[in-house]
Amino acid sequence: MPENYRNYNITSTSAIDMLMKFGDVESAERIFRSIKTKNIITYGAMVKGYVGNEMFEKALDLFE
Repeated sequence: MPENYRNYNITSTSAIDMLMKFGDVESAERIFRSIKTKNIITYGAMVKGYVGNEMFEKALDLFE
């Protein structure tokens, strides 16, 4: 993803959602870590993605 798009939460969250749907959890996690200011929607996309990929422990770890 181009650097100038990484600063937009909407674009990053959409990319996370897409990658999680395709099962590319590592790439989604990399984008999540690169987001400087995370919001509730970004966290929600990660939780939904982990649950969709049956990674329940990782979903719970986001709450800590």
